Amino acid sequence: MNAALRLATGAGDAAVYLGLGSNLGDRLSQLRRALFALATHPEIRVTAVSSLYETEYVGPGRQSPYLNACVEIETSLSPEVLLAVLKATETRLGRRPRSHLQPRPIDLDILLYGRLVQKDRYLTLPHPGLSQRAFVLEPLWEIAADLVIPDSDETVAVACERIRSSAGPWVHQLREDTLLPAPLPTGEEDWRATLAVHCR
Repeated sequence: MNAALRLATGAGDAAVYLGLGSNLGDRLSQLRRALFALATHPEIRVTAVSSLYETEYVGPGRQSPYLNACVEIETSLSPEVLLAVLKATETRLGRRPRSHLQPRPIDLDILLYGRLVQKDRYLTLPHPGLSQRAFVLEPLWEIAADLVIPDSDETVAVACERIRSSAGPWVHQLREDTLLPAPLPTGEEDWRATLAVHCR
């Protein structure tokens, strides 16, 4: 993994994958602040972080490119409570209400919550379009290539290879900028302490 971190996982909590994105303002700073909020939440444990990817906007109209990354966490929070935590973090970082499909300083999505398949008025899991979006699949492949996407029984690696073989929006892995400090921290306490300085 290039510029990525993986810590040992624990037991009992759900493994969850989150997508982070920003295309407004200081994109890197916003992503670092979001990562810090996740890493310091008392009921969230960050266990893996992908590299950064600059990606072409996907959607109606035209927008500036995004910076994207994926994060693996362990949490005892239910999907609904975790979603509320993410939305509150977005608000603190300056995202305005009703800004879906608009340029935004931060976008935090639950991509996968264990093997859960769910669809209601508040939350759809896996995240809609996950298997069709290179800007999600590329960073997710970096930290979870063998993970099976529960609504398709396709691994992230297989989905990513399928997307790579088709013409679509561009995705570039960044080699210099990173969400993580260098050198990488070696343990969870070092990780939290280092992030406190690096991402503030």
